[in-house]
Amino acid sequence: MRVLLLGADGFIGRRVTDRLLMDQELQVTVLGRRDSADIRFDLTTGSPGALARFLDAVAPQVVINCAGATYGSSRTLIRSNTLAVATVCEAIRRSREPARLVHVGSAAEYGPVPGGVPVSEQAEPRPVGPYGVSKLAGTELVLASGLDAAVLRVFDVVGPGAPTASLFGRLAEGLRRALERDESTVRMPDLSGYRDFVDVRDVARAIQAAAVSAATGVVNIGSGHAVRARDAAQLLVRASGFEGSIVEENRPVLLPAQVGAAGGDHPHGHHHQPGPYLPGHRAEGLRPEGRAVPGEPVPWRQADVRTARDRLGWRTQVPLEESLGDVWLETACRV
Repeated sequence: MRVLLLGADGFIGRRVTDRLLMDQELQVTVLGRRDSADIRFDLTTGSPGALARFLDAVAPQVVINCAGATYGSSRTLIRSNTLAVATVCEAIRRSREPARLVHVGSAAEYGPVPGGVPVSEQAEPRPVGPYGVSKLAGTELVLASGLDAAVLRVFDVVGPGAPTASLFGRLAEGLRRALERDESTVRMPDLSGYRDFVDVRDVARAIQAAAVSAATGVVNIGSGHAVRARDAAQLLVRASGFEGSIVEENRPVLLPAQVGAAGGDHPHGHHHQPGPYLPGHRAEGLRPEGRAVPGEPVPWRQADVRTARDRLGWRTQVPLEESLGDVWLETACRV
């Protein structure tokens, strides 16, 4: 099967590339802006007609779109997450043999959801920041394109390769710095929110499964479990061996040994508190330089993953503890 991959250099795209290249049944062509791409093309400035000509030359049966932006100005986000998707959809429509499209969406498209319950694909999206809005617009373009297409609405992605601007990328760097300098505290934003963390390697498996499936429409990709960000952060702290404290917005967090004794908070108690600022959802919380931006908080996020199980035969394989252990391993080994 001939596959055209867009966005191969991103956090998710790199893992998808690894996964596809291991499959002897697939013939993979990479299109992107970098010199390493098989075809040099910028989706934010190139025309649908030019892209259609490349599609006719490659004749892919499936186009996988992992391209997009998670940070930047509203203009950058719209160009990367909406305009680029319009170009892809129009180019596939114009090509001689329109390919199947697998597009990577985001849980940020849902916006705030009721606490304590998983969100299904039928939920009405209400994104709150420029990132979520731009991703939802891209999803709507795919769904309205008339193409054979699936949108994988990916929840909070973690694992090796996590950007340093992401929640756990930032925490891992902070822990490494604290250990090197013998410091006793690491500062982080509020970690009271609940998120559905899914390993990037599991996401890559889901994308591969979608590419060879007949599933169409929106499919949630998550673990199906909500974990308090504070508890997830402690898994990373434990992996690092750091014995100091994590300070959230001037409030120290319970250390691992204290968590069991004190008990945990119930998710319903956090409706009024802002959630953590997680990979792929920066529009809800921190700018890359760390300053807060206004936006409605999303204190709870958990995927209903039944569609992924039923339509893709997919479920997660990498436990959160292993995922965060690998984040630390990569950070600790970085020269």
